[in-house]
Amino acid sequence: MQKSKTSFSLYFFVGIMLFALFFGAGNLIFPATLGQLAGESLPKALGGFLITGVGLPFLGIMAIGLSGSSNLQELASKVHPIYGILFTALLYLTIGPFFALPRTSAVAYEIGIAPFISGSSALFIFSLLFFSATLLISLNPVKLVDTVGKKLSPIIIILIFALIIMAIINPMGKFQEPVQSYMNGAFLSGFLEGYNTMDALASLVFGIIVINAIRSKEITSKKNILTLTAKASVIAAILLGLIYVGISYLGAISTEKLGILDTGGQVLSEVSIFYFGKLGTLLLSVTIILACLTTSIGLVNACSEYFHMLIPKISYKKFAILFSLISFIIANFGLANIVKYSVPILMFLYPLAIVLILITFIAPFIKTKKLLYILTATVTFFISIVDGLKELYRSLSIDYFRLLERIIDLYSRYLPLYDKGLGWLMPVSIVVVVILIYNVIGKNGRA
Repeated sequence: MQKSKTSFSLYFFVGIMLFALFFGAGNLIFPATLGQLAGESLPKALGGFLITGVGLPFLGIMAIGLSGSSNLQELASKVHPIYGILFTALLYLTIGPFFALPRTSAVAYEIGIAPFISGSSALFIFSLLFFSATLLISLNPVKLVDTVGKKLSPIIIILIFALIIMAIINPMGKFQEPVQSYMNGAFLSGFLEGYNTMDALASLVFGIIVINAIRSKEITSKKNILTLTAKASVIAAILLGLIYVGISYLGAISTEKLGILDTGGQVLSEVSIFYFGKLGTLLLSVTIILACLTTSIGLVNACSEYFHMLIPKISYKKFAILFSLISFIIANFGLANIVKYSVPILMFLYPLAIVLILITFIAPFIKTKKLLYILTATVTFFISIVDGLKELYRSLSIDYFRLLERIIDLYSRYLPLYDKGLGWLMPVSIVVVVILIYNVIGKNGRA
């Protein structure tokens, strides 16, 4: 029986579930770093950060629902089947063993262990235990993980908001002058910082989970599914936004006393010690370690299931072992390095994801949908691949090879906002406008 109306409790429950899916290590550390660097320019920086950290994930969820696709690969295959496989595989590897998975362990270590025990051997032992537990539970999935995750999310929210309220009542210090790229261009710097959360990428995976949860409530109408998805997404977006604003504020008021720290994990650790003392920090530490562990298990499960589907000859178990091992190795490079070396791949992958999301909303109004998907993805690819290589060479502190240098120079001259990391925006906009005009002319010509 089709339910025409949905109660507040239903979409509130789905919204909380969606928030729990998004809420992970990156949601804690990057707003803290942004606050420290932005200082007095925090409002502008937050404006950019909230677009990519909250707005884009919201649109990503809605894009999956609007497209009617059963998964990300099906949506990306609207460009080309091979593109669909490559894009989806790279996205899973990014939010999985290459970056997001190792980051769960690194954040858990910096917030939960480093304040009490530090050193390379401590990181090695902790990450070994962390991913051993991840693998063990991933190979023997139980409902306990979901239960613990659901119970931990409210506890973390309460602790974080308690920390924020104490900081508002008794600030550690005053906002300092912005530094680095936040001195000139805080909005765009915040916009790019939002890439690091990887939530827009994850939304393309989480979207189908949310839609399936809604369908399980006997809601089958596409209109009702989209309406409920939108309402649930708004609830998740509000919660994420409030946490981002609060944690970035913590970062901003901490700089005067702590100075600029290497990672947001260190910021949260030091701030919690300042306000909660060792005992309170221990409670926060245990909670965050368990939350990061449940996130890690979920990511290993999702990545292993996808690659097993892609390559059935290799079992889920073998993929789970492989991804846990890779994550363990990368986690031992430390949080600062994981964040640093994730930037090149994010500069490449994020524009492709953003364009795929936005084009999904435009496609229903265009007859030449295939052309729209192909041209926008192609244009974005040739710009974002150069951005990714540029950031890779920069992170390795080596000179560009000659051809790359020439292309970067060419893009810098002729593409608006290229130096700000948004060189793809104008060319893609032009392609969309041209295709819209072509469709209008073609329609009038046949009338």
